[in-house]
Amino acid sequence: MSQALERLTARVRACRICVDQPLGRPLPHEPRPVLRPSGSARILLASQAPGTKVHISGMPFTDASGDRLRSWLGVSSEEFYDTEKFAIVPMGFCFPGQDAKGGDLPPRRECAPAWRQDLMALMPRIDLVLTIGGYAQAWHMGTMRLPSLTETVRDWRAIWDGPSMPKVLPLPHPSWRNTGWLKKNPWFEMDLLPFLRSEIRYRMG
Repeated sequence: MSQALERLTARVRACRICVDQPLGRPLPHEPRPVLRPSGSARILLASQAPGTKVHISGMPFTDASGDRLRSWLGVSSEEFYDTEKFAIVPMGFCFPGQDAKGGDLPPRRECAPAWRQDLMALMPRIDLVLTIGGYAQAWHMGTMRLPSLTETVRDWRAIWDGPSMPKVLPLPHPSWRNTGWLKKNPWFEMDLLPFLRSEIRYRMG
């Protein structure tokens, strides 16, 4: 990791903007930003925001969603957490809290405007961005994003063949809450995942 990226990552991990200068209600607990940027990885996991288990562990995807995501990618935990292979930079760095039904709130609105452009500029080797969920797709895909997540993910071949660099592949969130979505959309596991795993292996060398 370059010194510039190390310095920026340290600033992000010390960030308290969602408590000290919040957009709306402040974060309901002490901030604990979780991210793993990389100056050498070719693959960026642009995820949503940490959940409760990740907030406790301080490591991204140390939960059931992470197990499913690693299965989708066809990688081991050792490969997944190797910053030479993967950068993991969510749209919101801190666990945002939960709604009345027990679901996670959306990523904090402060994070991406404050930090994301500078982080991307210091990760020059990224040539594949996996946009996990609608918030990451909105930021990284621009006009390539379609009105719904299902439409966007279903259109993955046209998105891949588009002119954007780095290349982008849209994914649903690997939450177990999306098990019903996976059953309704079998093409995801039949068509997109084999292609995804091939691209992952190619970039991991």
